[in-house]
Amino acid sequence: MSALAWILLGLLSVLWGGSFFFVGVAVAEVPPLTIVAIRVGLAAAMLWAALPLLGTAPPRGARAWRAVAVMGLLNNAIPFSLIVWAQQTLPSGLAAVLNATTPLWGVVVAHLATREERATPAKVAGVLLGFAGVAVMTGADMLRGATAALPATLAMLAATFSYACAGVFGRRLGRAGVAPMQAALGQVTASAALMIPLAMLLDAPWQRPVPSMATLAALAGLALFCTALAYVLYFRILALAGAVNLLLVTFLVPVSAILLGTLLLHERLEPQHLAGMALIGAGLAAIDGRLPRLLRPGHGRG
Repeated sequence: MSALAWILLGLLSVLWGGSFFFVGVAVAEVPPLTIVAIRVGLAAAMLWAALPLLGTAPPRGARAWRAVAVMGLLNNAIPFSLIVWAQQTLPSGLAAVLNATTPLWGVVVAHLATREERATPAKVAGVLLGFAGVAVMTGADMLRGATAALPATLAMLAATFSYACAGVFGRRLGRAGVAPMQAALGQVTASAALMIPLAMLLDAPWQRPVPSMATLAALAGLALFCTALAYVLYFRILALAGAVNLLLVTFLVPVSAILLGTLLLHERLEPQHLAGMALIGAGLAAIDGRLPRLLRPGHGRG
């Protein structure tokens, strides 16, 4: 990758890693559905306002809007809600580590739902390594009887499964005439149209105390930086370096989130969490081909 692509990739990892930090701050005062509604609502408003700068137009036609609405449900509304709910129990760093299982689910979903991305031995090995990492991270908690952590862990895994389904479904957007930036705009708009009424109905946020300035700043950062700006960077990296190299961000997001959670929220990860993250990283390396190349006889010889 070019130097610019690496810089953008690092910045994207900080933005997405920071989303777990911002949620960790906001969830202490704001209910989960309201956090998600504010996140996608503000992001949609920002992207609509930035349309002239982005050089794109909104999706056009009923078919295109149906496609981005499904994408918004799978890629925003469902996973964002599950992640915020889970972070009421899980530390932000551990939530980010579990989020790194997204490509592992992607291998399974792509194998079952597509013909062109069948599972290879390396990908299967990567899935097994990744799920071993999840088991290492959560097994000790379950053995100690920390049952409160198990539902949150399952919610995080359900969120990553939804992300994987969104990745496979996203293949249809091109056939529906939706360009990448239109997909970013359309999916946050559709998810905002769903989540804002839902939050109003179930959370009644107007009946709750006004959040602190720190929480309001976290909500603004979550929407503007970790959602709207992150999508712009995501599609820029995709154009510069391709999908395989973009996958590298999943290695960096947990590290960013762990550092932010440790430095700013005074959270700590246990040794089994770090071991689990190492296994997940090895699984991702196996999936995208880096680990098999490193283990190949004669690797690195002149």
